[in-house]
Formats: sequence, structure tokens, C-alpha cells
Amino acid sequence: MMPEVIVTAVVFFATYHIIRLISNHLLKRKLIKAEQYERVGILEEPKVENDESNRYPSLKWGLVALMTGLGFIIIEVMGLFNREMVRGRDAVLPLGILMVCISLGFLIYFFIMNGKAVKK
Repeated sequence: MMPEVIVTAVVFFATYHIIRLISNHLLKRKLIKAEQYERVGILEEPKVENDESNRYPSLKWGLVALMTGLGFIIIEVMGLFNREMVRGRDAVLPLGILMVCISLGFLIYFFIMNGKAVKK
């Protein structure tokens, strides 16, 4: 079941980006033919240069990696106590534990950054 879902998602994602690329090209071409050169830049993606939001990228990804590792350790420890709970094809508990730990890593980073912003 899982490979079919992944293949379907990749196909739709690729189709969306191809259609978006072609439509942007056609719109830019129409604007250039209409001599609206200053409006061609409207179709460009705005680059957000927010220094505060991505100030410590290594801290963010370090926390996420740490919490992911902690999630894997928790899954293994739970497997020692009750092997049926975390093993098997239909076990959702390991995925839930991993997602919660990864989310906690992002939340810890968020609170650290908000604490630094308030102190300034």
C-alpha cells in the first residue's frame, strides 16, 4: 500500500510543478509581448530575507536530529518491554512516537528563538 501512495504523491507533485512552470512561462511571454517589462517581475517568487527566522539553522537541525534519535531510542526501549506493541506491519505507535519527538525538537527551537527575541 505504501509504495503506491508514494508514487501517486510524486506523480501529482511533479505534475503540479510542470503545469506551474509552463503557465509562468506563458504568462511571462504574454507580458513581454505586451511590452509590460516591469510587470514580469511579479511572477518571481519573493525571497524572504528574514535574518531573525533562520538565525541558528544548525541549532534547529541539531535539535531535530537529537529528538529524532531520542524517539528511536524510546521505540527500541518500548520494544524490549512489549515486542508486539512496536513491531509488525500495522504498528502505528513507532511512527507516532517519532513524529511527536521531531515536533518537540521544532517546538524547543521555537521557544528558544522566542526567548531570544524577547530578551533583545
